[in-house]
Amino acid sequence: MSQSRHVPVMLQRCLDLLAPALEAPGGVVVDCTLGLGGHSEALLTRFPEVRLVALDRDKEALRLSGERLAPFGDRATLVHAVYDELPDVLERLGIARVQGVLFDLGVSSMQLDEADRGFAYAQDAPLDMRMDQTTGIGAAEVLNTYPAGELVRILYAYGEEKQAKRIVSAIVREREKEPFSNSARLVELIRDSLPQAAKRTGGNPAKRTFQALRIEVNGELAVLERAIPAAVAALAVGGRIAVLSYHSLEDRLVKQVFAAGAATTAPPGLPVVPEQYQPRLKLLTRGAELPTEEEVAENRRAAPARLRGAQRIRESIE
Repeated sequence: MSQSRHVPVMLQRCLDLLAPALEAPGGVVVDCTLGLGGHSEALLTRFPEVRLVALDRDKEALRLSGERLAPFGDRATLVHAVYDELPDVLERLGIARVQGVLFDLGVSSMQLDEADRGFAYAQDAPLDMRMDQTTGIGAAEVLNTYPAGELVRILYAYGEEKQAKRIVSAIVREREKEPFSNSARLVELIRDSLPQAAKRTGGNPAKRTFQALRIEVNGELAVLERAIPAAVAALAVGGRIAVLSYHSLEDRLVKQVFAAGAATTAPPGLPVVPEQYQPRLKLLTRGAELPTEEEVAENRRAAPARLRGAQRIRESIE
């Protein structure tokens, strides 16, 4: 796919949110979700004094973005890692604290647009969905081997699919005849098992099931639960974090971590709040910010995006 078609989501707003922490020389910014490198390229361009550390679990993404970021030379360090491995990555690089962290939690455009990865429900492909194709089990194995109750839980929790039981009973019935291997058969089965009313709302009826499978295959929420607190802990005082989420479960996790950091932990009724109970974070966004109508018109993948930002305002006192 051409990189010119890849439009990073809410790019300008992310840069503006991080800017006050990145304008001084010698800072380090971490792009925890490198993808095709759109956000990273913009960070390196706008903040010429900054050093970038970028993580991705997808080797193909690292190869492509490595070409894109080559002109920046040793200002960019690209690492094959999942974003909850951030503390280890920084330790290996000898970096104690960073000035900025960015997460863009959407599936990269490349993964959606490469048919053979099995992320997209609009084209037939092997049901894989692994972001790192060197490890773990793919979506077909989840469909073919998980007990029915576990599949229902995944579809409800990760896809917010109200028809989870209906879909899963069809999956269980069909997999006994023949194991699932390709996406088209699953899409057709979902269409056939939904009541008419459910097919009329919310775009492709397979969308929520595919999202749920992708989150399960890649352990995304468990990884995120570890990654956001680790990223906050890596920030220097004055450092800033920006997180783009694409569904309510991700956004809720981010909101909880930020809210906890921005709250006082003092017992109620103290006349003066001692330093160790003072908030560690200051929220930079009122609730979650949404993309503009113009941006959604230009890039439909931006539509569900939710952006939250926070600033580290003091050290933790353990």
